[in-house]
Amino acid sequence: MAAGLPPAAPLDAAGAIADDDRVNQMVSQSRPRRRLAPPQTSRDRLLARVNKAMLYYHFANKAALYRAILADLFGALAAAVVDRRRGTPEDQVRAFIAAIAAELAARPHFPAIWLREMAEGGRHLDDAVVRSLATVIRTLAAILQDGRAAGRFSGTHPLVTQIGIVAPLLLFAASAPIRERFSHLVPAGLAAVPNDAMAAHVEFATLAALHASAEPPAARAAAPRRPRRRLP
Repeated sequence: MAAGLPPAAPLDAAGAIADDDRVNQMVSQSRPRRRLAPPQTSRDRLLARVNKAMLYYHFANKAALYRAILADLFGALAAAVVDRRRGTPEDQVRAFIAAIAAELAARPHFPAIWLREMAEGGRHLDDAVVRSLATVIRTLAAILQDGRAAGRFSGTHPLVTQIGIVAPLLLFAASAPIRERFSHLVPAGLAAVPNDAMAAHVEFATLAALHASAEPPAARAAAPRRPRRRLP
């Protein structure tokens, strides 16, 4: 580290760097295509074109910068799902899905980063990122609980519901460059799907699953209980 430069790593600096399209692209393309590189090589390739004076002014090293970028990306996602929670349980589910879709669309390299961390067992995740992910699933769990209390949703596990929401949105967003690259090899219109159409499909599928076996509270209370059979 250069003499006299503080090693602090404020998240506002990380956010500014994370919003830089060049850095996002380097982050998402930090691995060779045919094999996994050692972590140190990956980090060296990651920010090769970033101004080193600026980097070491705010961050102790490149690994600290990468983790700060992860914290900024997932922190923004957590804030978005919390901020949009209002209305009926169905409205809250729609808003939850819209928030995730919007964050993925706003930062085109976020999907690739997210998928890479999942594929590598979250090796770069730290407490800050995990807390943000926990906020996301706790928010969804509260939404589902509201729906169950109102007799509108079934008892689907929050993690199962979240995977059903995030997985298609993530794969759709991450596959955009591939679909564009090979669009000339498939029938016209099959590869070009609007973001809104994908979000609408996930919304329909999620609500259909949640409504599948929901019962109003009054119906559950009125249902006769079967007597327990006594063993001889």
